[in-house]
Amino acid sequence: MPHPAIDYPAFGPEIRCPHCRHTIPALFLTDTYLCPRHGAFEVSTTGELIHVVSGRCWHQWEGIWYRQHIHVDGLRFEIGEALDQLSRQSRRATQITIAQRYQTLFEGRLGRELPSLKRLYLLGHKLFGIPVVFSPTPQVAPRWMSVNFEFTTVADTAAQLSYPRFRTR
Repeated sequence: MPHPAIDYPAFGPEIRCPHCRHTIPALFLTDTYLCPRHGAFEVSTTGELIHVVSGRCWHQWEGIWYRQHIHVDGLRFEIGEALDQLSRQSRRATQITIAQRYQTLFEGRLGRELPSLKRLYLLGHKLFGIPVVFSPTPQVAPRWMSVNFEFTTVADTAAQLSYPRFRTR
């Protein structure tokens, strides 16, 4: 009887779709997973999950998929969405730590808000008005090979007193 791991791709018989988080199956005897909503994902020889249609790439760390960005706008959008989620949880970010691999993408784009406020922070980098630092190297902290950013947060008592935000959609 053949070994069961040979029949499935690198991440097992099923994974969670990086887009919709639904469990999706692996195709038998291939390195491909198929989401009925988002299409095929292939496992590359380097262990990345690649969306066949768009070419977008994900790395997995501790069971969570992290999209690997090639343009600063995609990462800024993801950070903006995460900040919105924090706000809904009555939390506020006091600092953003961004993976060091994105430092060259952000050069010249951080801190454009107000030069006078930029001097208040030791590093001088801000994004959405929040101080930014870059992570240690992946050799020091391997999770930064996959993780894109993280927040230092505090409870936002002002958000708890404000009215909830209603969406029109």
